[in-house]
Amino acid sequence: MPNNKFKEDVESLVDRIGVNVPPRIREGLERLRDRLVELSRKGLVKINHSVMELVCAKHLMLKGYDVDVEHDLGGGLVCDIYAVRGDGTLAVEVETGFVPPDNALDPEQYCRARVASKITRYSVKVDKFGLGIPPYYILQIPPVLAKPPRFRTIGEIEEVKRLCDLYYKNPPVSMDEVKNARLHTVYVIDVASDVVSEVDPEFYASIVENLLNITMVKGRMSY
Repeated sequence: MPNNKFKEDVESLVDRIGVNVPPRIREGLERLRDRLVELSRKGLVKINHSVMELVCAKHLMLKGYDVDVEHDLGGGLVCDIYAVRGDGTLAVEVETGFVPPDNALDPEQYCRARVASKITRYSVKVDKFGLGIPPYYILQIPPVLAKPPRFRTIGEIEEVKRLCDLYYKNPPVSMDEVKNARLHTVYVIDVASDVVSEVDPEFYASIVENLLNITMVKGRMSY
């Protein structure tokens, strides 16, 4: 997307979502907008992620967080949204369901591995970790990563590591990272309506699992 179009879109979004909010929220949105425009000039961000980041950032600012975007966590990791409130830190990664052409024949497994890798690598860097998604994307969270670490078995941890290792080996995730990883919140980000809904990961994962099971049963019955 040409940079002038990117700039027009994020400016239009901030003008729309920045009304009837405290001055500090408007100023914060404008600061993040300018940072994203600059990163766009360098080819480092795309519009579909950026608009979701801005809407989620507003949601977090209204809850008292100081928010940054495209924040360096160290170790080669840059998170989409980084928020601080008091002594606590929160990172949110936006997932839209994009699948590279090289993974056209294994899209479901690729998406599961991508989500597992994000939770495993990012959550150990902050106090809380969340995934942001648009309403039209079904996020496939490995059930073991949706529940608290103390309830995971060695077998489940090894299974997640094997899944991540299929696609992410530079560097590979460690057993300890998988063991201690935690997803705290799923943020459903509706850009058009400027609404962010927070969903419990275990509840979300159970709903998706039931939906996929129903789909598989119907698929078998159709034959």
